[in-house]
Amino acid sequence: MKYSNIREEYWNYIVDRQDLLVPQDVRERKGSFYTPKIWVELSQKYLADVLGTDWQDEYFIWDCAAGTGNLLAGLTNKYNIWASTLDKADVDVMKDRIQNGANLLEEHVFQFDFLNDDFAKLPQDLLDIINDPKLRKRLIVYINPPYAETNNKYSGDRSGVSETKIGKKYANILGEAKKELFAQFFARIFCEIPSCTLANFSKLKILQAPNFNSLRNAFQSKLEKMFIVPANTFDNVTGQFPIGFMIWNTSKKQIFSKISSDVYDNQGNYSSQKMYYAYTDKNYINDWIKKFRDRISEKIGVLYYTSNDFQQQNSVSISSPEEIFKNHLTKFSISIKNIIETSIYFTVRKVIPATWLNDRDQFLYPNDLWKKDIEFQNDCLTYTLFNNNISTKHGVNHWIPFEENEVNAQKRFESHFMISFISGKLIPNRYSDLFAQEEDKSFSIREFSAESKKVFDAGRELWRYYHTQHNCNVNASLYDIREHFQGRNDNGKMNNKSCDEHYNELIGNLRLELKTLASKIEPKVYEYKFLLE
Repeated sequence: MKYSNIREEYWNYIVDRQDLLVPQDVRERKGSFYTPKIWVELSQKYLADVLGTDWQDEYFIWDCAAGTGNLLAGLTNKYNIWASTLDKADVDVMKDRIQNGANLLEEHVFQFDFLNDDFAKLPQDLLDIINDPKLRKRLIVYINPPYAETNNKYSGDRSGVSETKIGKKYANILGEAKKELFAQFFARIFCEIPSCTLANFSKLKILQAPNFNSLRNAFQSKLEKMFIVPANTFDNVTGQFPIGFMIWNTSKKQIFSKISSDVYDNQGNYSSQKMYYAYTDKNYINDWIKKFRDRISEKIGVLYYTSNDFQQQNSVSISSPEEIFKNHLTKFSISIKNIIETSIYFTVRKVIPATWLNDRDQFLYPNDLWKKDIEFQNDCLTYTLFNNNISTKHGVNHWIPFEENEVNAQKRFESHFMISFISGKLIPNRYSDLFAQEEDKSFSIREFSAESKKVFDAGRELWRYYHTQHNCNVNASLYDIREHFQGRNDNGKMNNKSCDEHYNELIGNLRLELKTLASKIEPKVYEYKFLLE
């Protein structure tokens, strides 16, 4: 390549990416996300599929969140295109791009605050289109709106980012979604530009999130077609979640219920289809587990959880009753009366890995089929026994799944709750905080599947090896055993591996058997409608 061509290549990149001259913290606060060229081109292909090959000549296009205008790259009919943005600096960038060949008209590029300014400030020719019902049907609002939201975790300017005129005007429609800037765009477009086509990039909360129910019911439009891509293909985004491109026909009044979306990987390759649901008529798994609260019996552990989606998978944990968490998680006491239901909840939330694709999928209130599936219940108990974060640092460990002689313990365990429960020797005492230890037919011996037995076998070998250590804690939990062998780094985080190769082999075997058990449980998660397929 000649030197002059290299200089031209870099010059074109600099011109195209002048948005990068804006400090990153400012772009993040505003929720600005540069749309990669690969998704711009794909979105325009989808528009052609829905609206016809001549859509650029037959429709008007307004990007009302244009930034530096990269979403409009590749469009051919500059007489039908308008671009507005919040900041004058971005307007200057777009006009500079026009001087370098961008296919836009200077008088169609203007500064406009879509969430605060009146439409009277719009160019007259665009305003005429919005005010004419027939012309408005031929208007495409084509946007990648800002994703910033008000969040108590943020301070300074970010905390008030959603306080706009539109947010206040449509507060009743928006509900809790008012916190999100892109939701405010949806509300104004639907209410003030009726019958247009909305073609937008956004997070999928408009389709799935429970706190978007109010907006979803008001935003009655037909979702004609959509695709999703990994969010981390966009600038400033590091999270593992989907961003969708959606084409809405606002003249067709219907409340969104479900859609099969095309899925593309980060290289732009089509990979699969994915169903997305509104969950409008559904109750959630957190509503289900609340039925089993027990504030009377002695606590053997605490379940921590927050919202119902995969995004919060790492927040779901089981710890000792005495351990204190100073955060926003819901605290649910575990006792003999609800240990099975708690194990089901914990397992259902954990057995399927969280990915960018299922990040916003919601866990639901199940049907009643799980009640008669004792093997499923016991599989969930097994999975929970070998996955929790119980530690003797915070009190008595009631979660040892073995007898002393099974693991060659050097002393007697402080608690025999779990092995007694498994053996059918415990019943809940309704009037006491203490464990009642007596035979009862209603609490029979728990019979485990072949997959669960292999987990127990692998766990037993690990416990036995731990109890050969000269400084072992006889009451150690699995978490304590892992900490003993793996240690912690300078930041206090537990290391992923140990210097003890035999331990690595044993914990590896346990994890392998747990993975097999998880694969057995997974179909039941869908069968019992904890998740929709």
